[in-house]
Amino acid sequence: MMRKKFFIFSFFLVTILFFAVFFWQGIYLPKDKNSQEYLTFTIRRGEGVKTIAQNLEKEKLIKWSWFFVIYNFLTCNTPRLQAGTYLLSPSMNIPEIVEKFIKGEVIKEKITILEGWSIKDIAEYLEEKGILKKEDFEKSIKKDFSNEFEFLKEKPKDASLEGYLFPDTYEVKLGESAEEIIRKMLKNFDRKITPDLREEIKKQNKTIFEILILASLLEKEVKTKEDKELVAGILWKRLENKMPLQVDATITYITGKKTTKISIEETQIDHPYNTYKYLGLPPGPICNPGLESILAALYPKKSEYWYYLSAPDGKTIFSKTLQEHNIAKAKYLE
Repeated sequence: MMRKKFFIFSFFLVTILFFAVFFWQGIYLPKDKNSQEYLTFTIRRGEGVKTIAQNLEKEKLIKWSWFFVIYNFLTCNTPRLQAGTYLLSPSMNIPEIVEKFIKGEVIKEKITILEGWSIKDIAEYLEEKGILKKEDFEKSIKKDFSNEFEFLKEKPKDASLEGYLFPDTYEVKLGESAEEIIRKMLKNFDRKITPDLREEIKKQNKTIFEILILASLLEKEVKTKEDKELVAGILWKRLENKMPLQVDATITYITGKKTTKISIEETQIDHPYNTYKYLGLPPGPICNPGLESILAALYPKKSEYWYYLSAPDGKTIFSKTLQEHNIAKAKYLE
């Protein structure tokens, strides 16, 4: 009887040891410790641990899917696994893979949004970079983010987010949604337009939206900080005196042409953004301006000038009278 019990106990112990070694090897020994291959692996939002495990096995990154499931069950890590695209290798064991998923060590890529780019430019750039489809960005940009960002509440409801997508270099995760990328740009805008700047805008009885409109015109019209400040002074002065702004960049915004030259016929286009035909600021920004242009719009430089033009070499020519301006046009543009 004692011998039988000893035999059963020994068999039970050996079985436990066998499974312990079996599971240890399955979990802690990689599928191929000598592999130098790396693969991209994506966890989609809402995917459960079983689906993740099956996909890992399918991609030959782990030996068996249920080892992954059991390990996560025992360590209570399942709720901590983060969606995203990762770089994995068959030389990694399950705890190493899980640690990557928990830390969210996804593949990241740097993108640079340039000053003066429009929403359309940004959408095309992101598609060219393989970050996301242009259509996805253009669809997500129509979402109302005003509940998340206080500065958007003063924006007219029918106005787009043009002007608010702050030009900068961003780190984005591979597989990150258009909405998340837009939110990143808006958060950056929120940081850059400091409380002091917002207070100054209020003191001038203006809105962030109005400052952005003028800043977007400066971004497209002139290059240097000094010229932007002078042109800002001219444009605000024209607005105060009920003069048309006559900004060429608003015409190219309407036509979509990549040129600084416009025709007399184009200045007659019946469009709300035509600052030759309609008084006041255009209905919204024509691009996403950088901080330099925003500051120039907020802190313009007063001068005796009423007119300006951009010469072919990029130099800005300022004039005090219409006669001087016409002479400059004949000299530099005709």
